[in-house]
Parts: sequence; C-alpha cells; structure tokens
Amino acid sequence: MTLITWNCQGAFRNKYPSIFAHHPDILVIQESEHTNKLTYTSNPPTQSLWYGDNPHKGISIHTFGTYTIKPHKSHKPDLKYIIPLTVTGEGQTFILLAIWANNAQDKGRYIEQVWKAIHYYEKILKQPIILTGDFNSNTIWDKPRREGNHTTVVQKLANKQIHSNYHQQYQQEQGKEAHPTFYLQRNKEKPYHIDYCFASQSFCERLSSIQVGEYDEWIGLSDHMPLILVF
Repeated sequence: MTLITWNCQGAFRNKYPSIFAHHPDILVIQESEHTNKLTYTSNPPTQSLWYGDNPHKGISIHTFGTYTIKPHKSHKPDLKYIIPLTVTGEGQTFILLAIWANNAQDKGRYIEQVWKAIHYYEKILKQPIILTGDFNSNTIWDKPRREGNHTTVVQKLANKQIHSNYHQQYQQEQGKEAHPTFYLQRNKEKPYHIDYCFASQSFCERLSSIQVGEYDEWIGLSDHMPLILVF
C-alpha cells in the first residue's frame, strides 16, 4: 500500500499528474480545490472526497485500485479539516485521520486543532490507524503554556502506540529532522519539517520505505514536499 500526503498549495487540477506518477493507493491533498473542479486525462481515482468551506482550498482524499473510503460515523464537522475515514482494500480495513491543521482562530491555531481532534477521537485511536497530513507544527515552536503543543501531541499518540513513521525510519529526534517538508516562501534557506504520518504499531512494523520529496523536483509546484510511504 502506497500512501502519500501533500499540500499542493492550490491548483491541484494542474499538478495531479506529478503526484499520480508515484502510483498512490491513498492520497491526502491539502489546499486542494473541490473535486468537482478536477478532470483527469488518465488513471482517475477510484473514489474522491473533499472537505472545506472555500471551493478553491480544502482537503481532498483519493483512493485508487481496490481501495475505498467512507466517512467514519464519529466525524465531528466542527473539526472540519481533520477527517476520520474508514479505509478498505487489499483485505484490510483501518481508520485514516486526514489532517490539514490551519490557522482557524475559532478552532485553535495549527497544532491545537490536532490536539483537540486526538482527544475527541480518542476512542478510535487504536490499532490499526494512520494519522497523516500537514500538521503545520514542529517541536521547535512549542509554547509550554499553549494547549496541546507539538511535543504533547507526539507524547499522547505514543501513549497509544502510535508513532511518526519518518522519525522511526530515519532515527531522527522531533525538532531535529534532516529532511524538510516545507520551505517558507519557497526559499531553500528557510526549511522546516511540518508534514507527518503517524501510524499504529501494526503499520510501523509493515513500513518498507518512506521518502520526502526533493526540493528541486517539487518546489516549482508547491512550498511543501510530498511524504511518500510504502507499507
């Protein structure tokens, strides 16, 4: 199973061939326009869902081949950009939390939204589950008095035996990542790691590769690099 998350920085209709070329089974796209604005010249997704207020900028989830998705019954619309889905395919069923943590002042800023979501969805934080997307956060920005900083989110997930695939695979510490997933203003001198895939132990044990997109290949399309995982 190939899982990809990517903040496309808009205009996904013009950019999808570049990410489809990596043959995802499950694709989570942040800052995507509504799927009714997308047309495909070849290899269309089996299924697509979109969530958001602005038809030009929301979060979309796509499946390919035999994989299918449906909204989980616990979905809380107020957490509009953190979407629980039931994924089925290739003889397996699991929960996917598709994430785009943005600056929604009424719902908390960035990582606060993830913190609220993992508390609200605590009952489904069990094997097997994947949480992936643009968290817009990193331990380097921790504010100790903020409700749910990055470190506390990582710790709470670890308590559920849910871990960052990147950090396990590359044996990296949170906040000391060697592979940026985001370049502020597309500037190579302003790199940050803010996109993640956290998975339950059963998926961690099945991970065969994880790749962060290279700057030179992707910066012409977005300020974010895709995270490509093969289980």
